[in-house]
Amino acid sequence: MGVLDHLSDVFDCSGHGHRRKQLQTVEIRVKIDCEGCERKVRRAVEGMKGVTQVEIDPKQYKLTVVGYVEPNKVVARVRHRTGKRAELWPYVPYDEVAHPYAQGVYDR
Repeated sequence: MGVLDHLSDVFDCSGHGHRRKQLQTVEIRVKIDCEGCERKVRRAVEGMKGVTQVEIDPKQYKLTVVGYVEPNKVVARVRHRTGKRAELWPYVPYDEVAHPYAQGVYDR
Protein backbone atom coordinates (compact mmCIF):
# COMPACT_ATOMS: atom_id res chain seq x y z
CA MET A 1 0.00 0.00 0.00
CA GLY A 2 2.94 2.36 0.31
CA VAL A 3 3.23 2.83 -3.45
CA LEU A 4 -0.48 3.49 -3.89
CA ASP A 5 -0.48 6.04 -1.07
CA HIS A 6 2.51 7.80 -2.61
CA LEU A 7 0.90 7.91 -6.05
CA SER A 8 -2.35 9.26 -4.64
CA ASP A 9 -0.40 12.01 -2.85
CA VAL A 10 1.50 12.89 -6.04
CA PHE A 11 -1.63 13.19 -8.17
CA ASP A 12 -3.80 14.80 -5.49
CA CYS A 13 -5.13 18.16 -6.72
CA SER A 14 -6.63 19.34 -3.44
CA GLY A 15 -3.47 21.22 -2.46
CA HIS A 16 -3.38 20.22 1.21
CA GLY A 17 0.36 19.63 1.25
CA HIS A 18 1.56 22.77 -0.52
CA ARG A 19 0.53 26.31 0.29
CA ARG A 20 1.23 28.92 -2.32
CA LYS A 21 1.99 32.47 -1.34
CA GLN A 22 -0.75 34.92 -2.12
CA LEU A 23 -0.32 38.08 -4.14
CA GLN A 24 0.30 40.89 -1.66
CA THR A 25 0.91 44.60 -1.72
CA VAL A 26 3.61 45.55 0.78
CA GLU A 27 4.06 49.21 1.67
CA ILE A 28 7.30 50.20 3.37
CA ARG A 29 8.54 53.51 4.76
CA VAL A 30 12.18 54.05 3.82
CA LYS A 31 14.03 57.37 3.56
CA ILE A 32 14.92 58.14 -0.05
CA ASP A 33 16.97 61.33 -0.46
CA CYS A 34 18.27 61.19 -4.02
CA GLU A 35 18.10 59.25 -7.29
CA GLY A 36 20.99 57.06 -6.15
CA CYS A 37 19.06 56.01 -3.05
CA GLU A 38 16.00 55.30 -5.18
CA ARG A 39 18.02 53.16 -7.58
CA LYS A 40 19.65 51.28 -4.68
CA VAL A 41 16.29 50.48 -3.05
CA ARG A 42 14.71 49.48 -6.37
CA ARG A 43 17.55 47.08 -7.24
CA ALA A 44 17.44 45.51 -3.78
CA VAL A 45 13.76 44.66 -4.10
CA GLU A 46 13.53 43.84 -7.81
CA GLY A 47 16.01 41.01 -7.33
CA MET A 48 13.68 39.15 -4.96
CA LYS A 49 11.89 36.05 -6.15
CA GLY A 50 8.15 36.65 -6.56
CA VAL A 51 8.23 40.44 -7.00
CA THR A 52 6.04 41.59 -9.90
CA GLN A 53 5.94 45.38 -9.46
CA VAL A 54 7.91 48.06 -7.59
CA GLU A 55 6.81 51.67 -7.10
CA ILE A 56 8.71 54.35 -5.22
CA ASP A 57 7.35 57.69 -4.02
CA PRO A 58 10.38 59.67 -2.78
CA LYS A 59 8.29 62.58 -1.48
CA GLN A 60 6.42 60.37 0.98
CA TYR A 61 9.39 58.02 1.58
CA LYS A 62 7.15 55.18 0.43
CA LEU A 63 8.12 51.93 -1.29
CA THR A 64 5.31 49.77 -2.66
CA VAL A 65 6.07 46.18 -3.66
CA VAL A 66 3.51 43.92 -5.33
CA GLY A 67 4.14 40.22 -5.64
CA TYR A 68 4.15 36.80 -4.06
CA VAL A 69 6.35 37.84 -1.15
CA GLU A 70 6.25 38.02 2.64
CA PRO A 71 6.27 41.56 4.10
CA ASN A 72 8.89 40.81 6.75
CA LYS A 73 11.28 39.38 4.16
CA VAL A 74 10.93 42.48 1.98
CA VAL A 75 11.70 44.77 4.93
CA ALA A 76 14.69 42.63 5.93
CA ARG A 77 16.00 42.67 2.36
CA VAL A 78 15.78 46.47 2.12
CA ARG A 79 17.54 46.87 5.46
CA HIS A 80 20.30 44.40 4.60
CA ARG A 81 20.99 45.47 1.01
CA THR A 82 20.73 49.25 1.44
CA GLY A 83 21.71 49.79 5.06
CA LYS A 84 18.68 52.07 5.47
CA ARG A 85 16.12 51.97 8.23
CA ALA A 86 12.94 50.43 6.85
CA GLU A 87 9.59 49.70 8.47
CA LEU A 88 6.15 48.64 7.32
CA TRP A 89 3.98 51.60 6.31
CA PRO A 90 2.45 52.76 9.60
CA TYR A 91 -0.43 54.87 8.31
CA VAL A 92 -4.03 53.66 8.20
CA PRO A 93 -6.06 54.62 5.11
CA TYR A 94 -8.85 57.13 5.78
CA ASP A 95 -11.58 54.76 4.53
CA GLU A 96 -10.66 51.96 6.96
CA VAL A 97 -11.05 54.04 10.13
CA ALA A 98 -14.47 53.83 11.80
CA HIS A 99 -14.47 57.36 13.26
CA PRO A 100 -11.67 59.34 11.60
CA TYR A 101 -12.44 62.54 13.51
CA ALA A 102 -12.26 60.91 16.95
CA GLN A 103 -9.30 61.95 19.03
CA GLY A 104 -6.35 59.57 18.93
CA VAL A 105 -7.36 57.53 15.88
CA TYR A 106 -4.15 58.19 13.97
CA ASP A 107 -1.87 58.41 17.01
CA ARG A 108 0.53 55.55 17.59
